[in-house]
Amino acid sequence: MLLLDKVNTPSDVKNLTEEEMVLLAQEIRDKIVETVSENGGHLASNLGVVELTIALHSVFDTPKDKIVWDVGHQCYAHKILTGRCEQINTIRTEKGLSGFPKRSESDYDCFDTGHSSTSISAALGIACSDEMQKSGAYTIAVIGDGALSGGLAFEGLNNAGRSAKRLIVILNDNKMSISRNVGSMSRYLSSIRIKPSYLHAKSKMHRLSRIPLVGKPMTRGMKRVKDWMRDEFFGQKNNLFEQLGFTYLGPYDGHNIAQLRTALQAACHKPVPVLIHVCTKKGKGYEYAEKNPKNFHGVSAFDVETGEPKSTSTGYSDVFGRCLCTLAEKDSRICAITAAMSIGTGLNAFSRQYKERFYDVGIAEEHAVTFAAGLAVGGMIPVFAVYSTFLQRSYDQLLHDAAFQKLHIVLAIDRAGIVGEDGETHQGIYDTSFLYTMPHLTLFAPSSFYELETMLSKALYDTEGIAAVRYPRGGEQYLPADYQYQGKPYSLYGNPEAPVLVVTYGREFSQACLAKEALREEGIDICILKLNVLKSMAIGAFGTAMKYPTVYFFEEGIRTGGIGEHFGFQLYDAGFQGTYRLTALNGSVPQAKTGAALHKAGLDASMIATRIRNDIKLGGTHGRKKKTGPFGL
Repeated sequence: MLLLDKVNTPSDVKNLTEEEMVLLAQEIRDKIVETVSENGGHLASNLGVVELTIALHSVFDTPKDKIVWDVGHQCYAHKILTGRCEQINTIRTEKGLSGFPKRSESDYDCFDTGHSSTSISAALGIACSDEMQKSGAYTIAVIGDGALSGGLAFEGLNNAGRSAKRLIVILNDNKMSISRNVGSMSRYLSSIRIKPSYLHAKSKMHRLSRIPLVGKPMTRGMKRVKDWMRDEFFGQKNNLFEQLGFTYLGPYDGHNIAQLRTALQAACHKPVPVLIHVCTKKGKGYEYAEKNPKNFHGVSAFDVETGEPKSTSTGYSDVFGRCLCTLAEKDSRICAITAAMSIGTGLNAFSRQYKERFYDVGIAEEHAVTFAAGLAVGGMIPVFAVYSTFLQRSYDQLLHDAAFQKLHIVLAIDRAGIVGEDGETHQGIYDTSFLYTMPHLTLFAPSSFYELETMLSKALYDTEGIAAVRYPRGGEQYLPADYQYQGKPYSLYGNPEAPVLVVTYGREFSQACLAKEALREEGIDICILKLNVLKSMAIGAFGTAMKYPTVYFFEEGIRTGGIGEHFGFQLYDAGFQGTYRLTALNGSVPQAKTGAALHKAGLDASMIATRIRNDIKLGGTHGRKKKTGPFGL
């Protein structure tokens, strides 16, 4: 009988011996590998914190004591141990468990996470609240060394060191984030990171303490000698964390449950905030993930026996990376910037071929934008490749440091639109709305690999101010054989005399084309206006739309402040008398496969065709003046 069959809550974990906890760790690892191989997800980071998760739930009284997981992509073991083991096979599926902590999912998830570097600030707020209410609870923030490179983490540390007494920060030091860790913090942690030989000696010291009668006194004596030598030769506050007001404990072996439990129990008796430094191995227990943790950070479904993905295809990220390398070969001014995402954004080849022009700034998107602005002032052409969802963190820097100065920086916005299984925190549906507010910004939306290459070149050389190119996750979608991009700000595809005009952009153009073909078989003719430049939009695009009695706008982006809303206002402001109907996303998009999410939002080919077909049957098109206003119906 497996231990997992009888361990369902943290109370069950507390009843295990430490030897049983070690066996439980292996069972959890097997379960995680099995699940992620089918569903995709974050593998290496989850395998690295199994023992830490077991130790936390064996020592603390959750959910009264609260654990805040930074980023949250390492919470699978936590979910398994908090009543969700039987549901773990639904993780990242529609209506299944989230791949991140969700307060709506369980009382054991005290704070929703998905983006980096938030845990210390959130945990501090929770801890201060508990202190005011005299709950007697502990709050624990678990943050990785990669997330610690984010500015918000430092703001949290700076405030936490003089505040909540029942706050424990666990620094999970696995020597990397998604890409290899960079910067001064990484070097600093390397300088205090425990050596394997010292970890071994510390483990022996722990075993020595178990010797009857003499063990504990000997251990206490050795510790006093060690502490005296440290204080005598290095001073009492000999590291950054102690200078910030924390009691620093560690480093500890993050895969030694007994050692972790001892450290956690010691932290509970400290009258000040405590930082526990643990060293873990990303991908621990699964050979392929241990050897290549970068590639096994976030994975699609794979074969457990070989470690190979079950399907491979060329995506927009790959095409962007190759194109940028080609352009950089001819122009030494081109620089590439990533925020710890060189593989995910397609910059791996650039990082090897043009090391002197490649900058990984760590998980610091705000810094990346202002750094790019500085490069631009110096005469370079910086390209910041970033996921749409993470670009949100840089709004002020885009506005204040780049746009107001009319500096020429290029944003390569990856994962634009719906991304699928990672859910609300990772959907790239807000960039069009917040970028539209930026002055001196041009926003391109390619619908094919060729358009991406062409628009990237235009962004680099034919555009002033900020130039942004947004493209989706994955590969090319369907395009009609008779459609050709002419390099213009907008394209008109289909019969210009058709009574219905569909306006769209980016990946959604493919869905509109499929809907057009389906409707044509039913004798319904539509024309498609494809926007290639979303901002600043060509006046001719509005002029073209004004000629149609019925205009539909289908947008894979947020409705409020999105391109479709702006387009509608411009039409009515110019005196449009026809019918305008906007279909876009309202609020957050829950986790589901991209196709299913598009269908539910009314944005796939079948739903586009159904919307138009039903309106025609109701007499709402073909010239009837059923005015709906700029927001549509």
